[in-house]
Amino acid sequence: MDDTDMIAEPAPAPVPSPPPATDYNQRQRFDPKGGGQPAPSFRPAPPPRAGAAPPPAGRVPLPPPPSSAEYQPPAEAAPPPPPEVAGAAVGEWDVVPVYYGTDRAERSTKDRLDYGTDRGRRLELGRALVTVPKAHREPLIERPWAIRVFNITLYEEAEDPNRHFTMQEVKTLSEEDFLTVVRERLAASKRYKDHAFIFVHGYNTSFDYAIYRTAQIAYDLKFDGAPFAYSWPSGGGIASYTYDRESSGQAEPYLREFMEMVINKTGAKSVSVIAHSMGNQPTLQVLRELRRSKPDDVRISQVILAAPDVDRDNFENIARELKGLASGVTLYAAGNDRALIVSRNFYGGIPRAGDVPVTGPLVLPGIDTIDVTAASMDSLGLNHSGYAENNALLDDIAVLIERGIRPPKLRTPRLEEVTTDRGAYWRFPAGSR
Repeated sequence: MDDTDMIAEPAPAPVPSPPPATDYNQRQRFDPKGGGQPAPSFRPAPPPRAGAAPPPAGRVPLPPPPSSAEYQPPAEAAPPPPPEVAGAAVGEWDVVPVYYGTDRAERSTKDRLDYGTDRGRRLELGRALVTVPKAHREPLIERPWAIRVFNITLYEEAEDPNRHFTMQEVKTLSEEDFLTVVRERLAASKRYKDHAFIFVHGYNTSFDYAIYRTAQIAYDLKFDGAPFAYSWPSGGGIASYTYDRESSGQAEPYLREFMEMVINKTGAKSVSVIAHSMGNQPTLQVLRELRRSKPDDVRISQVILAAPDVDRDNFENIARELKGLASGVTLYAAGNDRALIVSRNFYGGIPRAGDVPVTGPLVLPGIDTIDVTAASMDSLGLNHSGYAENNALLDDIAVLIERGIRPPKLRTPRLEEVTTDRGAYWRFPAGSR
């Protein structure tokens, strides 16, 4: 669902009911009341109109976290009916804060602060407030549909926070103010107490879409910790691969500055890193630099590498240096990822680290490799954001970040273990959704 130049961009079709509860983390539909207590920083919506439908019931709290040895998946249960989406009342949305860092240059708009595709050559901090409709269907990003031809918009549906993700506010902050609002958020966290995650987007991604994706991940994971996004200056178009490759590289010093701030200054006790696609290139370089320069000071919980668009040999070299940097490293690979296929062709047919060629995915010591080919999906059919647009993957990521349970099959029993002469990896069975 990257910002590609599609001829038509209709709103995603309704998603069927979620599968039976076979995994540890069967997430409930978001309820900001949380059993009578408002979830921190998910700001309550204005009062609905008279006659509006009542809010959904409170969430079912998770049991105390089991140890890996004690873990037993729950028995299967009938899937719940899909939520009602028709007739949402005015004000039927929640607000998710996203704390961002970017080295994009600002661009002028009449409505709000915005960032374009040019390189700003400095780190800028800020907070975005994203509205998420209560009628939201996991794991989509509902946006107005449009008709575009060669970057020319012929028609675009009006934004409606009752039905769409919208940007309520984008505001730059000084480092002092940035750390203040983040610490307030962390102090109020409960389920993900003192947790933070940093999302680094991939190729063909606009600033807005990076923020929306971060908000969607946080919302669908019921993440009440601090969600961070780092947005490097991607060209935001399918023809911008070369520009994006160079931009992701020049962003490394600013990404490092941002990561060090989150890890060392916010007070977060658990920081996970989620890198997608080309975003893995600067992320892996920064993690390697942090490991070399401050081996005892870096505190990272989980490193999640989704469809990494990185040379396989280079990935192996970096992976060896990351040993001990995080509590766990997980590689999600896919054999049907179109962007990785384009990248492989661009690099002369050499498979990328996130590929699943006929010889199988990359398997390395100290890294849990999961083949998500059967589960990967994208509402536009691009098969490049499966890590965030598939309930099975979100369920796996949710338990990984919250509990750190591994090996993968302990937290997601549906996974199949595959043994090779290089070691074991896991894969989602056919039909996983």
